[in-house]
Amino acid sequence: MSGTVVRVTAGGGRPLLLRPWRAEDAAELVRVQRDDAALRHWISSAVDDEPAAARWIARQTEGRESGGLLGFAVVAGELPEGEGELLGHIALTGVEPGGTRAEVGYWTAASARGQGVAPRALTAVTEWAFGRGLTRLELVHQMDNTASCRVALKCGYEPSGVLPAAPPEFPLDGHVHVRHA
Repeated sequence: MSGTVVRVTAGGGRPLLLRPWRAEDAAELVRVQRDDAALRHWISSAVDDEPAAARWIARQTEGRESGGLLGFAVVAGELPEGEGELLGHIALTGVEPGGTRAEVGYWTAASARGQGVAPRALTAVTEWAFGRGLTRLELVHQMDNTASCRVALKCGYEPSGVLPAAPPEFPLDGHVHVRHA
């Protein structure tokens, strides 16, 4: 599952490419996160400068190599090089060799919100994961993140329960959504 690029053309809007993160994405990652207070509120590991972005990308690469974290940069366009504008991030975490479940998480850049990027990327990753043997995906978001809740429901992730807060990374109770293959 680790070396894959996922092309998204369905669902309307501009084509998207979900590809592995690369070291050269560091400056763009900083640019997207630096002045986006809403995004920084929801994510647990915001980056403030290029060295922090490089460390974050290195963790993505290490996770991909081990197979336990499959993170994708969501970029605009269909270029095989994946050089389009950075629109977001989506990842499968907790992937175990031979396992059938994972957790999915995502964020979108301010410039991409309200354009269907998150639901299209989530649908694509969900279908991709199910096509590779996973049968259960969980999506967790803070209870006050209504936009993420709407995306989960739109993509067929059913509410499954409440996860108690676990500060500092998860400061508020969260909704758990589940989707089965």
